[in-house]
Amino acid sequence: MTPMSDGRSRSEALAAQYEAYPYPERDPADEAKRLITGSPSRLAEIDHYLYGGARDWSRPFRVLVAGGGTGDATVMLAQQLAEVAVEAEIVYLDRSAAARAIAEARVAARGLTGVRFVTGSLLEVAGLAPGPFDYVDCCGVLHHLDDPAAGLAALTGVLAEDGGLGIMVYAPYGRSGVYELQAALRQLGRDLPLDRRLALARRLLAGLPTTNRFAANRLIGDHRRGDAELVDLLLNPVDRAFSVPELAGLVAGAGLTIASFVEPVRYEPRLYLADPALRARCDGLPPIEQAALAERLAGNMKTHVAYLARRPGTVARLDGPDWVPQLIEIDARTLAASLERKGAISGTVDGLDITLPVPPLAAAVAGEIDDRRTLGEIVADLRRRRPELAEASLVQAAQALLATLGGLNKLLLRRA
Repeated sequence: MTPMSDGRSRSEALAAQYEAYPYPERDPADEAKRLITGSPSRLAEIDHYLYGGARDWSRPFRVLVAGGGTGDATVMLAQQLAEVAVEAEIVYLDRSAAARAIAEARVAARGLTGVRFVTGSLLEVAGLAPGPFDYVDCCGVLHHLDDPAAGLAALTGVLAEDGGLGIMVYAPYGRSGVYELQAALRQLGRDLPLDRRLALARRLLAGLPTTNRFAANRLIGDHRRGDAELVDLLLNPVDRAFSVPELAGLVAGAGLTIASFVEPVRYEPRLYLADPALRARCDGLPPIEQAALAERLAGNMKTHVAYLARRPGTVARLDGPDWVPQLIEIDARTLAASLERKGAISGTVDGLDITLPVPPLAAAVAGEIDDRRTLGEIVADLRRRRPELAEASLVQAAQALLATLGGLNKLLLRRA
């Protein structure tokens, strides 16, 4: 381990940082006003990407949140599992006592049960929180380890044979300027305690030249939210980013496979290529090479969110009528009205405007999605009301809707 100027290892300095500035900054009182959600670790995503949309949720579900921080994933998972009355145990693991105290207070504020809190390193997870676990959440942790491969291997060691992981790691291109500024701050403040380095960082940010790559990066705003966010972004002693090939190598080294990136469409180079000849050149590439090309073309990926499994083929596929489509954070009627008006799904992803066309009947199908009926039932109900609609055309529209909204992680599948 590379020593710091005060003689501590980088790992020791990192531990001290999270004691002084628990991350992310959270107030347990806010649990009365909001539930923080995101990917990975929505139950619908876990089912869709890791269990083929067919997990039996009447079975107990055991979860490890590795590097739980101030509790975002723990609270989100516990709340979801409580709402659907799944028998579950969640084990929170983090080596920061300060972060753990905040996470415990947030869980208590919601009156949630079934969460066990453990203090320690995920490298020692086998002794601290023995498996097997059906699901492991590890967000924003592997890139802060001196040995990410050892960390992922430790988590794989407590994973159930049919289980999976949801991870988030930093990506290099969308973090343009971050690592140069980290190095500059180490030069300027290596002999200072952390609180004084924080003050120095704020002074530096206030006067960066316009040519500085960090100053020009409009994708990064973490440092504006609070002290903990600024410290984690620019003063972190252990911080690296993974390109798609580097992440694929890390995952393969642990004996795992990338079931899916989130959002999947962002890892398809066709999204960034209008020229037919260029599209043809990339169509034959293996999936990971396509994802690597997409990352290089997009240039705006700050993180990689991915689901990892022991074996390929864990993602739900629309191969028949007995699937229940589920919209994620979208109202069906609002979606249908938008599709009727535009004939496409459009939006902005990290500064990139995208437009994904859909067939005309996609609006009719979208308006019927209620997270309860199967695709077959939706098509049958539509045809009863509108017998002029052909079943094949409605199925084709549903498939197109899944390809587009599913690619944005806004439409997932589960078995009836």
